[in-house]
Amino acid sequence: MTQRALDPSGDQPTGSSGPPGPGRPVKIDAGSELDPVHPVDPPAPATAARGLSAAEVAERIARGEVNDVPVRSSRSVTEIVRANVFTRFNLIIGVLWVIMLFVAPIQDSLFGFVIIANTGIGIVQEWRAKRTLDSLAVIGEAKPTVRRDGVAAEVSVSEIVLGDLVELGPGDKVIVDGTVAEADSLEIDESLLTGEADPVLKRAGAPLMSGSFVVAGGGAFTATKVGREAYAAQLAEEASRFTLVQSELRSGISTILKYVTWMMIPTAIGLIISQLVVKDNNFKDSVARTVGGIVPMIPEGLVLLTSVAFAIGVVRLGRKQCLVQELPAIEGLARVDVVCLDKTGTLTEGGMDVTEVRALNGADEPYLHRVLGALGASDPRPNASLQAIIDTHPAPSAPSSPDGAGWRVTQALPFSSARKYSGAAFDEGGGQDSSWLLGAPDVLLPDGDPALTEIEQLNEQGLRVLLLARVRGELDAPGVADGAVPSALIVLEQRLRPDAGETLAYFADQRVAAKVISGDNAVSVGAVAAKLGLPGAEHTLDARRLPADPDEMATAMEENAVFGRVTPQQKREMVAALQSRGHTVAMTGDGVNDVLALKDADIGVSMGSGSEATRAVAQIVLLNNSFATLPSVVAEGRRVIGNITRVATLFLTKTVYSVLLAVLVVCFQVEYPFLPRHLTLLSTLTIGIPAFFLALAPNKERARPHFVRRVMRYAIPSGTIAAAATFATYLIARSHYSGTGALDAETSAATLTLFLVSMWVLAIIARPYTWWRICLVAAMGLAFLIVLAVPWLQDFFALKLVGTTMPWTAVGIAVIASAALEYAWRLVSRRFPV
Repeated sequence: MTQRALDPSGDQPTGSSGPPGPGRPVKIDAGSELDPVHPVDPPAPATAARGLSAAEVAERIARGEVNDVPVRSSRSVTEIVRANVFTRFNLIIGVLWVIMLFVAPIQDSLFGFVIIANTGIGIVQEWRAKRTLDSLAVIGEAKPTVRRDGVAAEVSVSEIVLGDLVELGPGDKVIVDGTVAEADSLEIDESLLTGEADPVLKRAGAPLMSGSFVVAGGGAFTATKVGREAYAAQLAEEASRFTLVQSELRSGISTILKYVTWMMIPTAIGLIISQLVVKDNNFKDSVARTVGGIVPMIPEGLVLLTSVAFAIGVVRLGRKQCLVQELPAIEGLARVDVVCLDKTGTLTEGGMDVTEVRALNGADEPYLHRVLGALGASDPRPNASLQAIIDTHPAPSAPSSPDGAGWRVTQALPFSSARKYSGAAFDEGGGQDSSWLLGAPDVLLPDGDPALTEIEQLNEQGLRVLLLARVRGELDAPGVADGAVPSALIVLEQRLRPDAGETLAYFADQRVAAKVISGDNAVSVGAVAAKLGLPGAEHTLDARRLPADPDEMATAMEENAVFGRVTPQQKREMVAALQSRGHTVAMTGDGVNDVLALKDADIGVSMGSGSEATRAVAQIVLLNNSFATLPSVVAEGRRVIGNITRVATLFLTKTVYSVLLAVLVVCFQVEYPFLPRHLTLLSTLTIGIPAFFLALAPNKERARPHFVRRVMRYAIPSGTIAAAATFATYLIARSHYSGTGALDAETSAATLTLFLVSMWVLAIIARPYTWWRICLVAAMGLAFLIVLAVPWLQDFFALKLVGTTMPWTAVGIAVIASAALEYAWRLVSRRFPV
């Protein structure tokens, strides 16, 4: 289990709050008598302290008392097959296909084989995405530390048994329900379960609910409910599932399909009556033409291509060690126009180096080094800042102690992100004792203190500065920092991520505003951001001066780029303020002080090395801990949304002209002009093959809202023009041809017009042109010419242009229709902007 440390400076992954201290309420379980700083719990029984024995674990496994909740990041293979096979439109097409197999040649049943191929492709791609997600989920799985036979070891979540003693540290998620066995200033955040933002201080015997997480302190708990009996087990299982729902794209497609169904049913009924009852034609031919009118109304490939595009996106991101815990997050991040970044772990690496310890007020430097060593030794879970101090300052020993034992901790004040400092009191031996605070200088020092000028100069260089101050009295006393005596400045140099500058430049180029939100000093954070080239890095704001009014806060957020001394609650409020102005906000973070903001942001992004709680609420986890992966996620989302919008227009244009043609056929009481084989050919060349390539092509355009409106504003005029041109050609051909074979000639002329108009729609959709898009459109046109030129293909598809007058008339009508398409698209873009 990766322990996340306490950071005195306020920027490392930490609790969203600390124990009772200035300005921060902490709830206490009823019935507790409490020393809020360092509660003294009754000693745990020896058996509890050692945990279960190997024999007891084996006995519980035999009884089935195991945490057997399946942790799944994806749908099962059965669910994938069911979702792709058993759909409303597959049922309709399947029935029509069976009918056609009995009444028409095999070439009129080709649409059925296309559906089988499409379904197979969808299943294979989703299965690949499932394998990718499952393998990444194993890499990113939290491994709690369990104590058995007195030895602590990491185990899989599914290996926890009833009665196990599970250790907890800052940032750890409570995996199963239990009862506190050991507590060292243990604070639990239950906001994800209860909505209560204030942390709860737990003592031995207090209950713990799965789904909560540790924000400060440490301890251990005994598992009392495991598996599906745990409080949050079902919630956690559902939250971690691979999902294709709750996205504007898919809900928009569902809305479109609902309207298509409503249009299709009465139109299909009218067509059936017209072709089978009113017209006295050959029965089998009438059935074939009726089916030929119904099948193209169904945009069967649209759902498939959406699923395939998302699934391929998951596989591509998986190769970059990016775990997508909720599939719509790919789409959501593409819509983001503001990304809020936590400095530490995002712009800078976790490690730091102590460059200087600067004594203040004549303090004795050797003594200060012993104090810093004692503070480092007092924390069993050192973070980056404290680890840097430990690396240069070993723990001191008490010179008057006969056995040379080190300083003894008599009181401890865990770090709080709200308070910005931590502390400890020591018995130095020989009757000497002292109390110290370590934290943010501008919080511990009063305004106007001479040391602040010196600190400001260091901050302007991008250095992190901590203040070591001596205090008197109890560490939890109100106003304990008011009497602090500054003793030393600890100067830390932060290691910049080599790829952070390029990533910030990418967001600037894509017009995505980056906001750096940190617990550090605003000037220091601004200096770091400026080194990395963040636009607007000179606009810094201390969050303590941030207006409380949401509207004024939103204005301040839009006007500034760097924010320092931000508390966890403020992070949440800042996200809400940006959202109130219509922004789509992504939040990155890796510590428990980021959890609430990650949860409220439109998209939460966690680092793989982040706390368990952070990874649990994030939709996207960067397992390689590289901020540079985010552009790939954004690009993938933009590719999916932009391209699906393109191909949706193609599919729905076909649906519109198919419905209108059926209506015109019913109104004019004529034979439907096409057999299924004709529309299978047209759909394949003008929609199916091109849509597959266009759906997977790069697309850097930022996703825009109103998917349904944006698609239908083009599909309706395009489909209307195509239907009108095709039916006009068909009526002219009916008056031009007569005798045996007239209907086939009429069909061929109408097919030529419809193909040319559909090709022009494809040519518009394919813009802006690149060499491969030009080749794609040209290849589809060449394929149709081959069908018209090769005799056996003419016979197979029943396409033969008779004479020269009518074919050229069909071409002329198509040219006029194409000009009308160009005018309509420009008019729609101008009159109905989105």
